[in-house]
Amino acid sequence: MRLFLLNRGKSFKTKDIVKRSRVGPEIVRRELRLLASVNFIKKRSSGSAEWTFNSFFKYAGEFEELLVRSDSLNKQTILDNFKKVGRVKLIVVSGVFIKNDDSRVDLLIVGDKLKKTRIEKGIRKLEAEIGVELVYAIFETKEFIYRLNMYDKLVRDILDYPHEVLLQGKELNLTKVARRA
Repeated sequence: MRLFLLNRGKSFKTKDIVKRSRVGPEIVRRELRLLASVNFIKKRSSGSAEWTFNSFFKYAGEFEELLVRSDSLNKQTILDNFKKVGRVKLIVVSGVFIKNDDSRVDLLIVGDKLKKTRIEKGIRKLEAEIGVELVYAIFETKEFIYRLNMYDKLVRDILDYPHEVLLQGKELNLTKVARRA
């Protein structure tokens, strides 16, 4: 349901829903039939196998409040997805995680010896739970500190606008790092 609420106006083929929700095809087909029977979703056009949110759904606001606006993922769930990806020194969330549509990224990960494939796997898992594609940035610690001290636009946009720090190592205290420059 979150997939359709967060992607209004977009349509999805059944196989894309299976991939994004990380649920088996039989379960997805059953849920699609159920959601279509209550007019939550509709087929995009006759004969098409693409599904889209029904903008005339009577309880859209209530479901959005329940499924999108409420905190559906706790901080520990997010952190657990990135436990074994290297020496993570900083995790910052913004965007979809703090209900801010104006953020450039949803997730920032900084660390050393980071395993990008494991990070991407963790991100895909979060995307399946949330129902929306995440925009993220990954930096090695040295590069992040360099960008921070050079007032890199992306880094400044993340840190100067609403965000929440979920994990911050002692050696990467943002206020001290910025003053060292």
